[in-house]
Amino acid sequence: MAVPKRKNCRSRSRKRRGGHLKMNPVQTNSCPKCGETTIPHRICPSCGNYKGKEVIDLQEA
Repeated sequence: MAVPKRKNCRSRSRKRRGGHLKMNPVQTNSCPKCGETTIPHRICPSCGNYKGKEVIDLQEA
């Protein structure tokens, strides 16, 4: 079995990993009821709807 001859320095491994470990920007959609921007597959924080149905009643809270 092959064994590395010496330890790789930190800059070498960071150069290799640098391109694909960056954070991607958050995707957003607009809510069909109120038009507020929301994260996909989440309840709308302003009106409490998900897929056209009221999930959370925000008037009580």
